[in-house]
Amino acid sequence: MKMKLFLLILALFSIVYSTDASDNLAHLRTDKKIIRMQQAMAPYFAIQIIALKHPPGAPQFFTNIDIAREYPCQDGYYRFCVGQYGSYEEAKSQVESVKSLGYEQAFVVNTNDYVIKGQYKRGKIDPNKIYTVQLSAFRFPVYLSHFKDLDKVKEYRLKDKIFRYCIGEFKGSDAAQEIEKYKALGYKDAFVVELDSYIPFQIE
Repeated sequence: MKMKLFLLILALFSIVYSTDASDNLAHLRTDKKIIRMQQAMAPYFAIQIIALKHPPGAPQFFTNIDIAREYPCQDGYYRFCVGQYGSYEEAKSQVESVKSLGYEQAFVVNTNDYVIKGQYKRGKIDPNKIYTVQLSAFRFPVYLSHFKDLDKVKEYRLKDKIFRYCIGEFKGSDAAQEIEKYKALGYKDAFVVELDSYIPFQIE
């Protein structure tokens, strides 16, 4: 009897340990996608739901919202928007719907007017350096199953505490081809970064 109890405890411990070892962020992962924007992307019209001096510490802060885009602005505010619309009128038609979710101060913005802090500038690609494709960046870690049909997606958490998801290793001479490949798969905001600048921040 004691042996059976011991084996049961050992089995439970092994399950817990293996889960933690394989994913030390399991308790933080979420289905909510708070997308970190390093620069405005077309279509530019959106609905701003809130502006905060400090970003929220948990995805549950965004009640009734599963996808939002975060714009860290030069004035010190983090602005969060939902939707992407081709015109002001199209965005305006959805404002009342967003307000009904509890965001009573929601209004239409042109995200291209935001002055983004430390706006990312895509520099010249060196054909001899090694790059990787950044697929997405999120405020909170997501499940890797978010990246459907892709294997070996790597996860990085840089000093700004933003989770970045990248794939591939290739020379700069192949960068244009790699970007187009992933954009064709639906990752329209994909771009390349130097791999060496991300490696120290990889999450195993």
